[in-house]
Amino acid sequence: MSTDATFDVRNPSTGQPLAAVTDAGPAHGMDALAAASRAQDRWAAVPPRTRGEILLRVHDLLHKRADDFAMLMALEMGKTISEARGEVGYGAEFFRWFSEEAVRVGGGYSQSPTGGSRILTIRQPVGPVLAITPWNFPLAMGARKIAPALAAGCTVVVKPSELAPLTTLALAQVLVEAGVPDGVVNVVTTSRAGGVAEPLIRDQRLRKLTFTGSTAVGKRLIAQSADSVLRVSMELGGNAPFIVFDDVDLDAAVEGALLAKMRNGGQACTAANRFLVHEAVVEQFSQRLADRMSALLVGSATDEETQAGPLVSEAAVRKVERLVSDAATEGARVLTGGCRLESEGFFYAPTVLIDVPVDARLQSEEIFGPVAPITSFSDDEQATALANDTQYGLAAYIFTRDLNKAIRLAERLETGMVGINQGVISNPAAPFGGMKASGLGREGGTQGIEEYLESKYVGIAFS
Repeated sequence: MSTDATFDVRNPSTGQPLAAVTDAGPAHGMDALAAASRAQDRWAAVPPRTRGEILLRVHDLLHKRADDFAMLMALEMGKTISEARGEVGYGAEFFRWFSEEAVRVGGGYSQSPTGGSRILTIRQPVGPVLAITPWNFPLAMGARKIAPALAAGCTVVVKPSELAPLTTLALAQVLVEAGVPDGVVNVVTTSRAGGVAEPLIRDQRLRKLTFTGSTAVGKRLIAQSADSVLRVSMELGGNAPFIVFDDVDLDAAVEGALLAKMRNGGQACTAANRFLVHEAVVEQFSQRLADRMSALLVGSATDEETQAGPLVSEAAVRKVERLVSDAATEGARVLTGGCRLESEGFFYAPTVLIDVPVDARLQSEEIFGPVAPITSFSDDEQATALANDTQYGLAAYIFTRDLNKAIRLAERLETGMVGINQGVISNPAAPFGGMKASGLGREGGTQGIEEYLESKYVGIAFS
């Protein structure tokens, strides 16, 4: 089914249209699901080793085209070109990791306790998957869903964000070149996400939904999936605390903070959203971080010298403006930044705020921008209480020289991931996911493929 409808993808560095992309409607989404459903049995029957070899070819092709993918991401969603190259490597690794996991899907065989039968356990692909991916890591988030699905033997319908669909379309071309058969991966680009996704979610042919995005949207998708008792995995919003104790190596803490805050310009669910710093070192830490943030070179994402690129859209800039204004009204002090930059594109100055009240809006909402709000604490108990005082539970960061303290706190934090003395924790070999309102299920690691497998029990009479 064809359509003449299109929507524009804009370059955040200039605010100007970059490309026009097909704007699919509900019928196109259903066509994609029909193709995935037709291909499901054939793909599940492909030997695991063959599926793994295809995924490994995808890994190799992504590395060969790293510069092209990096430029595409820089153009369509504003990630700096140097960081975009890093995302290519990160995203490609999911294909290598799950190429190895494809051949390790096992089952079980055991004697029943009564001895009268045998228990055979079979692991099988769950079936066609709808993967809804975000704009902020357009290659890596697609890879983190597509790779395990294909490794498990599932077919996929991918609905990328309308803000950054070009990378997903380019990835689909690589999948075809690597040998993924027709109908196994189907990309639906649309500006009408809800109208396209809901009919798919309510269709009995769909067997799994995986989504990365806001908690508000995730809740709606979970509700829609209830009628079909659809299997879901959700990687939702975050409000990561970055906790700095008084025994810390300040230089290491500031470097870690810069990584945890400024990855993708702060536009990451794992980004440090609240900086909780011991009162004994809060002034020193804050000033050092402000010095580093103010020195960052802000500019076009495609410029090799740029250290901080644009936000993804005008709406994103306005949200950050509102949150910073609210914090300042509540008594926060601006050490650096605190304003949008007057230039074409969607730029906001790297910002450090100190003395941020705990009831300021940016303490409870995802900032998704280059803003570091700092609040002090006096002891371990207060730090723990402040860190857990949120509906979210995705990631947290701890900086201290005391490993025992770090482990005790890591065990008490209500988050799915904790970084100790490091500002970047995402790793294809580790389970990624959150607690509370930050989601359900895990992506990556040995757990990642489990989200795409069913367990079937076969009882065998034995005498």
